[in-house]
This record gives sequence, structure tokens and C-alpha cells, in this order.
Amino acid sequence: MKSNLKIWTRVLLIVCAVALLSVVVFPIWQIQLAAPQYPEGLVLLIYASKLGGNVDIINGLNHYIGMKTLHAEDFIEFTVLRYIIIAYALLILITGVVGKRKLLNATFAAFVVFGIVAMVDFWKWEYDYGHNLDSDAAIKVPGMAYQPPLLGYKQLLNFGAYSIPDIGGWIFIGVGAILLALVVLEIRASKAKKLSTPLTNKVVAIVVMFFVAATIASCNVKPQPLQLGKDNCYFCKMTLSDPRFGAEIITNKGKIYKFDDMHCLLAFLKSGELPSKEIKDVYFVSFEGNHDFVKASDASLLKSDNLHSPMNGNVAAFVNADSMRQTMEQLKGTRVTWKELNVD
Repeated sequence: MKSNLKIWTRVLLIVCAVALLSVVVFPIWQIQLAAPQYPEGLVLLIYASKLGGNVDIINGLNHYIGMKTLHAEDFIEFTVLRYIIIAYALLILITGVVGKRKLLNATFAAFVVFGIVAMVDFWKWEYDYGHNLDSDAAIKVPGMAYQPPLLGYKQLLNFGAYSIPDIGGWIFIGVGAILLALVVLEIRASKAKKLSTPLTNKVVAIVVMFFVAATIASCNVKPQPLQLGKDNCYFCKMTLSDPRFGAEIITNKGKIYKFDDMHCLLAFLKSGELPSKEIKDVYFVSFEGNHDFVKASDASLLKSDNLHSPMNGNVAAFVNADSMRQTMEQLKGTRVTWKELNVD
């Protein structure tokens, strides 16, 4: 029987099936934790059948705030997930071999349903561990929950938590994107768009919205308000105490680094710990007013020894030049640019 699918579509489906099988051995998701006492960072790796990374250290920290310890045997997902992944890989392989357009549409719909169910289950797991706390915990903060972000960055006490797909997760997303593209291209190639079922159209719309939402969540990250007395400068590890000189770096992945002084920010940039290509934006806290954030490229900067900033960087940021002049007349000093300061 002649196939409904083009040969290159069938080849791509077989490649997708093989790629999806590899997800069984690669970590699917990772949650990174960064805090002053762990400058190298901690990471929790989630595989199809186990947990990896700094599990013991994270369990030790979680004990103090009353969170349940993490053990793979406590999750039924780790018992069945690998078999579900293998089953979907076989389904995609069969679709490529049989080569029927209706089977491709059904496979894609089933794959999307699995992805949605998996993310909902992951969110419920995070919610349970972040909210169901031991009332006898050593550290208790009234009203505080410790649910990690589903995707992106979130501040949890003095820890910055960053959640993102790992190798296996990106393979899974890539397979979904290829399936979506194949469904759309095959519908166009059939020259019979009216034959595309409402279900297929809805599924395509859902996946497109999912990818758009994921992109927005990871890219549209804004500066977070500095919490005096709680946040620590990433570079010098001192607790932030003066709201007038703070700064933040946001990476392309949405991770946020906080600083208490221009001196620490510049020293961190020159250390090379964070490659410049990974930096999305740099923000300063405005010296006056409500201490709103202003992007480094838009800020007017005043350097004066009379500013007496926490680490003697002695640079203050202003929203514009007019707002800077009055302070410059009082404290003296010179106007500088971000480019002049940020010189290797």
C-alpha cells in the first residue's frame, strides 16, 4: 500500500524515534541553586528513572526548612517514565515505517498530551515539596513556601533557583517541534487543508502557545527588587544594606546575579566567571527617588569619593542627566559612562 507520507518525513520520524530513546539515559531536567555559601552552585538532575547531582547536600539543606527528603523510590514516575518514553519512541518509529498521515496526526496529539501531563505532574510535585513543610523544622518563616519555578528563575530565601530542561528535555522538546513541523508540512503538501481535523488544528495551536510561553518565560525576565538584610552580593557575599548602589545582571537563561556596589559588579565581570556572550542585561538601582532599576546603557553615572558606597566603588546611577546634576553639584565628582567603567 502506497504511503501517504513523503520519504523524508518518514526518515525524520525514524530519527526522532532513535533520539527519543536516548532520553532514557540523559538527564531530562535540572534545577540549579546558587547562594553565597555555595558559590560553585548546587544542581538537582532529574532523569527518567533516578535523581542525580548534589542530592545529598540539597536534602541536608531541605531538612532545616522542613521539606521532605528526595528519594527516587518515593516517586512512581521513576518506575514508569522510562517505559512511557520507550513506548512513544516505538510509536513514532511505527509511524515512520507505516507512513500514514492520520497515524502521524494521532502520534503528534498523543505526544502533546504526554508533554502536558508530564509538566502538570512536575508542577504538582514541586508544589507538594514546597508547601507541605514539617511544622517542627529548625527554620520557619511565616507564610514562606519553597516551591521551585517550573521554568525560569525564582528567589527562595538566600538561594536563587533556576529551572530549565537538560539534555534529555531539550531532545524531547526538539522531537515535539519536529513532529509539529511535519504535521503542518504534510497538511500543506496534501493540498487538502479542509481534511485537517479540528483536533489537529487545536493540538497545533496548543503546542505553538506552549513554545511561545516557554520562550517568554525564559527570555522576558526583569530585575528583582533587592531585599535589604536578606539578599547577599554575589561577589563579596556581604548582605545588601544600602539601596542606592545595587546592581543586577540577567543572563540569557534568566538567571539573576545581585550586587551591592559597582566595584563588585565590575570585579565579577572582569573575573570571566560569566562569559559576556551569556549576559542579556545589566541594571543599576537609581540613586534617588524610589530606587527603580535603570538599564546600564541608559543610565547617567556619577563617580565621586563623597558617595561612600558599601565597597568604595563610589559610583551612583541616575535615570537621566538632569536628575544627576543636582547631586553632582553637592558631592562634586565627574560624570562617567558605562562603557568607560566596563573596560577590560
